[in-house]
Amino acid sequence: MTKYFLLLCLLPAAVAGQHAAPDSRYDAMECTTVTVGKNASADGSVMTSHTDDSHRTRTDISVVQAKDHPQGTMKTLYRRRAAANRPGEMPKYEYVETGQIPEVAHTFQYFNSAYPCMNEKQLAIGESTFGGRPECHADTGLIDCSCLCMLILERCSTARQAIRTAGELLEKYGWNDAGECLTIADKHEVWHLEIVGPGKGRTGAVWVAQRVPDDHVSVNANAARIEEIDLKNKDFFMASSNIFSVAEAGGWYDPKKEIFRFAYAYAPSTRTSIACRRREWRVFNLLAPSLKLNADSEHFPFSAKPDAPVKKEDMVRVFKDYYEGTDFDMRKTLAVTDNDGKTVISPLANPFMKADELKLLRINGGWGWRGERTIAVHFTIYATILQCRDRLPDEIGGLCWYALDNVASSIYVPFYGSIRDFPKTYKTCGRQTGFSKESAWWAFNRLGTLAAKRWGEMHLVVDSVWNPMQAGFFEKQDEIESLALLLLQQNKRAEAIDFLTGYSNDCGNTAVETAWKTGDYLWTVFDGLW
Repeated sequence: MTKYFLLLCLLPAAVAGQHAAPDSRYDAMECTTVTVGKNASADGSVMTSHTDDSHRTRTDISVVQAKDHPQGTMKTLYRRRAAANRPGEMPKYEYVETGQIPEVAHTFQYFNSAYPCMNEKQLAIGESTFGGRPECHADTGLIDCSCLCMLILERCSTARQAIRTAGELLEKYGWNDAGECLTIADKHEVWHLEIVGPGKGRTGAVWVAQRVPDDHVSVNANAARIEEIDLKNKDFFMASSNIFSVAEAGGWYDPKKEIFRFAYAYAPSTRTSIACRRREWRVFNLLAPSLKLNADSEHFPFSAKPDAPVKKEDMVRVFKDYYEGTDFDMRKTLAVTDNDGKTVISPLANPFMKADELKLLRINGGWGWRGERTIAVHFTIYATILQCRDRLPDEIGGLCWYALDNVASSIYVPFYGSIRDFPKTYKTCGRQTGFSKESAWWAFNRLGTLAAKRWGEMHLVVDSVWNPMQAGFFEKQDEIESLALLLLQQNKRAEAIDFLTGYSNDCGNTAVETAWKTGDYLWTVFDGLW
């Protein structure tokens, strides 16, 4: 029995970067986003977030500078599509031109990640795909999700402006993606924007937006979450003009028989997905345990008041979570008997098993939308926790906490929204081009892949490295921001931005160097146990 268990745990090759794709029957398994209103956070910040849990997206991040554009300038738009792969090659996207639209006179600086995430005005975006009805998938529009994030960040400074601008752009130029949720935050409030296409051969989009109350938290985990809407309450709801008519024409909503619920009209199958619902439950379970929500429920509140003000540490805890200590902890299925006859979780038990392992062991429904998936997963490309703070100038208030690869074995590094540049290794796209020590992502991916092989023992080593460093980044924040604020008050804006750029880059370089060293340590110390 023990030998059989050992062989199963070591079955997949311990090769960095071999991310298994989620079940192909349901592609919308790739992101989790958590939102926090300003009165629900411990420091008064509005927060959104994102885990890019993909097997294709690029790993690099860079700064796109603000720019003025002469009248008549046109902007070329591109959409992502799955690229053809040679045998053994890692999956990736390619970018194809969809068309051009008029450029605006001035575009803001923004962070260009796979899904652009923050601009210089403290506008921030998280993302989660929910797919929606196949009948809604459009094929004639110019704008996909990544493109829309870019256009919003280039052109907008508030969440409400971003939603209105998105609606105008999509009505004129059209959506060409599956159903998506964007969680859009500014320094005052945060909204969830859910979008589907109008159907093949049609240009436009169907969308709805709901604001998270200032004292609440919310979540999207690859399922449409907005249900009943009240468009008379303009402070909390916005929608496209066709939101009811498209559903009626499709036979998905009968106003004579039922109350309109966006999620059930346009993406009903996502509400029955265990993989989606369980993450929704777990976020509320961690931040508002007093609700005592049923983990198997199909319905959870759109948002809820947390039991205590949410700290950055709480957000990190959420995104590192793999249901440990709950009935859904996948490691429990791999329990063994120790020398004293007690049932214990083996140090080999791995919460980040690949799809073939889960299916082989028939653990918790296998993998896919009808099986389990945790918040932290091995196929995360990058993750963000985005802070927007009205008590600070834009140069300091917008802060992107950025982690690479599996959050459970990684660290969030601070990058201020005003910085001029990222470290070279963060700008180097290494995943699609093969292993390279010049790419930050490979440092974290190698570490995470190694740690997962003997998680029970190795994660203790990883935590002993990252936990003090993460705490140090958090503790240093007030000091760094006070120094930058002093420079701004002395009318030394350029010096303040240079200071923040240097600090952020130092943090990034330190984290990457530490990831390489920690991976070397694991490889060496545990060498005889592979």
